[in-house]
Amino acid sequence: MALIPFDDRDGSIWFDGEMVPWRDAKTHSLSHGLHYASLVFEGERVYSGCVFKGVEHTARLRASAKILDFDVPISDDALEAAKHEVIKANDIVDGYVRAFCWRGSEMMAISAQQTTVHLAIAAWEWPSYFDPETKMKGITLDIAKWRRPAPESAPVHAKAAGLYMICTLSKHEAEKQGYTDSLMLDHEGNIAEATGANIFFKNKKEELHTPIPDSFLNGITRREVIKIAKSKGVKVVERKIKPEEMKDFVGCFLTGTAAEVTPVSQISEYNFKVCDLIIDLNKSYQTVVRKKSAA
Repeated sequence: MALIPFDDRDGSIWFDGEMVPWRDAKTHSLSHGLHYASLVFEGERVYSGCVFKGVEHTARLRASAKILDFDVPISDDALEAAKHEVIKANDIVDGYVRAFCWRGSEMMAISAQQTTVHLAIAAWEWPSYFDPETKMKGITLDIAKWRRPAPESAPVHAKAAGLYMICTLSKHEAEKQGYTDSLMLDHEGNIAEATGANIFFKNKKEELHTPIPDSFLNGITRREVIKIAKSKGVKVVERKIKPEEMKDFVGCFLTGTAAEVTPVSQISEYNFKVCDLIIDLNKSYQTVVRKKSAA
C-alpha cells in the first residue's frame, strides 16, 4: 500500500492561532527549528474523540520548551481548546494529535534569542502504532549501537526533536536486520528504552522491573501503567538493569502514547513470552483510556 505523504492530505491544521488548510500549513526552509532542532513536540492519542491525558501532555510541552529556553506562545487552556478544535475539524474519532513548537527564521545561527516562537497542532486517524496482529504476538527488537546521552550532555528530560536523531538511526538499522524496533542502552551501558517507548520486564516472581528514567523521558503512559500494575497488587521495581539480566526475565513489553502496551517476544538473542500479566495490563490500559475518554 502506497504511503500518503503528510504534506499532501485533506483537512485542517491549527497554525499560529488560525485553522489553515492542511496543504497550506508551511514554514520557511530557513527555519531555526529545522536547521538547529530547536523544536519540541507532543504526541497524544485520541480515543472516542477525546485526548487521553491531554493536560499532562500540554504541561510537558511547556516544560520541554522551557528547557530549550523558549516559551509556548499561548496559555495551557488555549492550547487544550486548540487541540479539541483540530480534532473536531478533522472528524477524528480514534487518532493522534501532534502539537509542536519551534523557533522561526529571524536568525540563522547558533544564537536564536530574537526568533519568533511558532506553534502548530495537527491530528490524523491512527488506530494502532504497530500492526495489531503482530503486536499481540510480540514485536522483536535489536540492540542499538547508539546510546542515550548522559543528563549533563543533552536536555534528556525534554521531548525535543534533536534527541530523536539517534532513534531514527537505530530503528532504521533494526528494520534492515528484520527487527521491529531497537533497544537503546544509556551512557553507562544500562538498559534505557526503545526508540520511542519505555520498557518493562517481568520476572518469574510476577514482578515488573523497569529502568529508572534518569537519561530519558519518564513517559506519561509509563506512569499510568505503573499505577495500573500497583492497583492489581503487582510489585514494580524501578532500578538500573544490565543487558545481561535479560536472560533472567520471562516477559517484556513497551509502553508509550503511540505504542500503548506492546508485548515484546525477542530482544537480540533473548526471548520472552507474551504472558497473562502483560495481556491483562494491555486490556486494563485500554479500559482506562476509553473510560476517561467517555467521562
